[in-house]
Amino acid sequence: MFLDASGSAPMTNRTLEAFHAGLADGWADPSRLHTESRRARQLVDAAREAFADVLGTRPEHTHLSHSPHTGLERIIAGIFAARRGRDRIVGTAIERDATLLAAHHLAGGNVTTVPVDTLGHVDLDALAAELAVPDVALAAVQHGNHEIGTLQRLDQVAEVTRSANVPLVVDATASIGHGASPEHWDALVANPADWGGPSGLGIVALQPRTRWLPSWPEGDDWAPGGVFVPSVLAAAVALQERTEQLESTTERLRGLVARVRATAATWPGVDVVGDPDERLPHIVTFSCLYVDGESLLSRLDREGIAVGSGSACTTSTLEPSRVLASVGALSHGNVRLGLHPGVTEEQISRLLALMPRVIADLRAEAGAPEL
Repeated sequence: MFLDASGSAPMTNRTLEAFHAGLADGWADPSRLHTESRRARQLVDAAREAFADVLGTRPEHTHLSHSPHTGLERIIAGIFAARRGRDRIVGTAIERDATLLAAHHLAGGNVTTVPVDTLGHVDLDALAAELAVPDVALAAVQHGNHEIGTLQRLDQVAEVTRSANVPLVVDATASIGHGASPEHWDALVANPADWGGPSGLGIVALQPRTRWLPSWPEGDDWAPGGVFVPSVLAAAVALQERTEQLESTTERLRGLVARVRATAATWPGVDVVGDPDERLPHIVTFSCLYVDGESLLSRLDREGIAVGSGSACTTSTLEPSRVLASVGALSHGNVRLGLHPGVTEEQISRLLALMPRVIADLRAEAGAPEL
């Protein structure tokens, strides 16, 4: 029972068929001129058009990278290079590590993180105050948080960044394929694996107005050495499938998440986090007092249930969560569920029936006090 589809979801049969078709028709190098390469190039171009259509930009402003992390690094570096004379980067306190690490690599210690409230929404007044200083190269604000599910109010965020004439880089790696694509951004990064495509691919979208400069060796592209055409084709088909079923899937998963949130809130010593309404439809996280996260994950795994624990936004998944700490929640003993379209009511019922006993057993083993 796989309930950890936050960042990587199972591929459907339709996506797998597209991947195999890509192996048959897209094996050649799409940068060359012979017939086989032109066929591969057509597949890449068609996929790029499909990505651009969903993201709300044009194919020529939609680029492929080797991973979402690489995409974030390259677009942050590209905009930073184009904003000569501005050497500070501003981001929210709950941005993923890839964003903040890229920012620190470029700007050194000249990175400012803006706090969020207890539901995970960025403090707009604090953001405006930081952007009022004319040394900011860019602002990085995610669309939806991988860990607590909260959706940022990007329309309000964009009003602040536009007023300050600061480019807005949006990490949409947790949200594309799970709801309406964000409308307000200057550059955006998406993750095909999160919507059920193959891993090892990132999508970078730019608005035509967005200025950037290549920050890599001459001759390289966004994906040095090229991309794997079968993965690109499969990612486009997976996104098309998600888009076709978006309304029904979103409604059903939102109902399952609401059920988990309501039930978990009744368990003693359990803290359910994130905005209950303005949120991703498939993510839910709760933290359990006096419970070790690694032990909890292992116990559920022995029961045949895969969940996430620790931080979804760091490179070491069992590190204490700075996202939870940023919203003032328990940063240990947390369970993170990422529901994919194949999750059933029965599977959620099994989890909810099992969790109170697992929590109680782990607390007893740890000698924790009664709650």
